[in-house]
Amino acid sequence: MRLQFLVSAQTVPYLNIAVENHLLATQEPGTVTLYLWRNRRTVVIGQNQNPFSEVNLDALLADGGYLMRRRTGGGAVYHDDGNLNFSFIASHDLYDKARQFGVLQGAVQRFGLRTEVSGRNDVLVACPEDDGSTSMRKFSGNAFAKAQANSLHHGTILIRSNMDDLARYLRPKPHKLLKHGVGSVQSRVANLGSLCADITAASIVQPLLDAFEQTYGGKACRLDWDEVASRADVQRLRDEFASSQWLYDRWRNFSVSRSGHFEWGDVEVMLDVEDGRLRNVQIATDALDLQAVDAARALLDGAQADVPPAAADSVAADMVALIYGQPSSK
Repeated sequence: MRLQFLVSAQTVPYLNIAVENHLLATQEPGTVTLYLWRNRRTVVIGQNQNPFSEVNLDALLADGGYLMRRRTGGGAVYHDDGNLNFSFIASHDLYDKARQFGVLQGAVQRFGLRTEVSGRNDVLVACPEDDGSTSMRKFSGNAFAKAQANSLHHGTILIRSNMDDLARYLRPKPHKLLKHGVGSVQSRVANLGSLCADITAASIVQPLLDAFEQTYGGKACRLDWDEVASRADVQRLRDEFASSQWLYDRWRNFSVSRSGHFEWGDVEVMLDVEDGRLRNVQIATDALDLQAVDAARALLDGAQADVPPAAADSVAADMVALIYGQPSSK
């Protein structure tokens, strides 16, 4: 097994995610890479999310911020100079979520903080409350993808992120706030730097490397950032991720829209009806299962507008019910 370690030297989101996707596509078998990177003032949305409903684009762009769409599922997150992002890229035989989460938890626990992984693949930290109790708040959201030879696990580490900007740029659904018994985005998340002054985006890098090597039992080879970032494939991917087509074009104009909330996530289905059939079907969701979303889109696109198609998968069945007036939202 070969271990690799890479730290980005810049904060432009499109280049950072291009490097990640390049490594995912080209990394040699038998390798595990830990890649650390930071973005400045960026809202990152999942592959199937609608930027016009998830993000306050006017405020974000007016402030000189970036919108970035990743190739994995999940919900919207906010990046700035006060948070560090991590990516685990591993060949399929070495991909291990428990190990990967263990690296993250091990690094944070070195600063004396207690953490746990939630069922939604968030990592939580114990926070003292004013009444003497302790609550578990999210400091890391995670998403996953699988390529031909390698798998990806990436996420955020909130350290000193600007919570006012986070609340201003993101548009969480009201039921998500009610589900957690809170009234704002800020009260659901925590900055590690507010719990331990010693934690910064710079100071946690070495503990992450130490935990990575200890967990996998080997020495990691440090890759040269400039060499990796200058590769032709990386430059091509950077331009693709920055393009208006990738960021916006699928989500601009539709004649019909339906939305619902299910156990597996939120969904907004948008489409046109032409000659009695469903056309131009787009599905906006924070669901982690990209294959189920693709299957539902294929099922609906071209179906008769007045005859619901049969849907075996539970995700697809929920979306069909939503479109044909039989919502099973929970």
